[in-house]
Amino acid sequence: MNTLTLEQTEHVINRAIKKAELLNIMVNIAIVDSAGYLINFKRMDGALLGAIDIAIKKAKTSALFAKPCHLLGEKSQPGGALYQIEQSNNGLITFAGGLPINNAHGEVIAAVGVSGSTIENDLAVAQVSIAEV
Repeated sequence: MNTLTLEQTEHVINRAIKKAELLNIMVNIAIVDSAGYLINFKRMDGALLGAIDIAIKKAKTSALFAKPCHLLGEKSQPGGALYQIEQSNNGLITFAGGLPINNAHGEVIAAVGVSGSTIENDLAVAQVSIAEV
């Protein structure tokens, strides 16, 4: 499998929405393929409009670098090896809420990005959303 099907992305998004509802938050959820191109997106009623682009960029960052986007953030601080990497690829996000989705062989086939709450909540929603992929 090279990426997730639309139906599979719907399941990921539905799990994310259920977790967000449990946390009593409204978020934006983006799923991209391994090249960072959008497959599916949902904005919960009342989710921050400014977080739409952030959710997409979190997913894109995780897909392109094959790791949780916050791990890049640890190395992109001033003086770090990846300082200002956020400026590449038409903008990246290097704080929590974006996670790669791997196939059974460990290859990145997609990524999810969640934005609209705290980075801790965004990450928790993203983690639950991909737990069964």
